[in-house]
Amino acid sequence: MSSGTPAKESAIEQWYGTRKRARREPAALSDAAASGLRVAIQGEPGSFSHEAALKLLPDARIVPQSLSADVFAALAEGHVDAAVIPIENSLAGSVSEHFDLLLAHDVKVQRETRLRIRHNLIAVTGAAINDIERVFSHPVALAQCRRYLAAHPKMEAFAFYDTAGSVKQLMELQDRHAAAIASQAAARYYGASILQADIEDNPENYTRFFLVRRSSDFVIDPEANKISLAFSVENRPGSLVDVLSEFSTLGTNLTKIESRPVHGKPWEYIFYVDCQIRSLDDARRAMQALQPHCAMVKELGCYKEAGE
Repeated sequence: MSSGTPAKESAIEQWYGTRKRARREPAALSDAAASGLRVAIQGEPGSFSHEAALKLLPDARIVPQSLSADVFAALAEGHVDAAVIPIENSLAGSVSEHFDLLLAHDVKVQRETRLRIRHNLIAVTGAAINDIERVFSHPVALAQCRRYLAAHPKMEAFAFYDTAGSVKQLMELQDRHAAAIASQAAARYYGASILQADIEDNPENYTRFFLVRRSSDFVIDPEANKISLAFSVENRPGSLVDVLSEFSTLGTNLTKIESRPVHGKPWEYIFYVDCQIRSLDDARRAMQALQPHCAMVKELGCYKEAGE
């Protein structure tokens, strides 16, 4: 945050100081009438995760959580039936924390979907673009709108905890000199106005989301054509090459590979892979083929690949 006039500093302090104050949501826009599964998301209602959850489960009852760890805890403890989490963005890359949480809990990926991420400049009703001096949003959203912000030097960007949360706070404070960057759904949910739509730098901006269930509730899709696995290799030369050779021998197409450090064990890693499969037998063969080469193998989910 840069220094400024006392009035500006006071406005910024108000934004951050009142961030967690509760606000009653408009009844017409709540999920109270939904009759489906209770689905946890990280972030506020109106977020991209909320939008993805309703794409996967149109009648879902959304249960917002502050932190990703809270999402998984709510699922593991039975407070919700499912969770929807972002796992990868086409521009920003993987959500590493969610790989760790998938491994740490007894859950499985049931489905996946892709969501086109469209960022919008959102303000209170009656505000104009020339009024805006401060723009609040999640750091990733701000980074994905750099060119728009650079073209409007009067607008100073400030990181906030959530895209939809920035719209919620905007409407709570009725700050005419501030704007938020968030989804069209967030503007609609909180009754805000879109000053300019589709302000992201790159239109090829997609996020992949997982629908996650407890392992005890997981039902495999007979049309599943993709499997997600986590494994650690033996600490010997060529062990990772041996694993990758097994995938090649099976004719399995690796669509993603990601490594994450093992906490408390410097220079040891967990590998996460997504593989396209032709049948459920392929999934079983892949698991069996990895066992001789790996210290640990866990299936994170077997599901149908999201369409374009």
